[in-house]
Amino acid sequence: MFDFDQYLGFLAFLTILTIGFWLMIFLIGFVVPYWIGGSLLEQWKMKREARQKELE
Repeated sequence: MFDFDQYLGFLAFLTILTIGFWLMIFLIGFVVPYWIGGSLLEQWKMKREARQKELE
């Protein structure tokens, strides 16, 4: 059915595909919410700073 080289190539393909899948899950699950939360926190700090400058 498969030669040994084809088998190794197939295993390499599956490994790369699996690594890419789990990397995508990690990025969607942890990095993107962290990025969005940091952006919102930064906007909130800038608005608070602008409001304090208005009061002075």
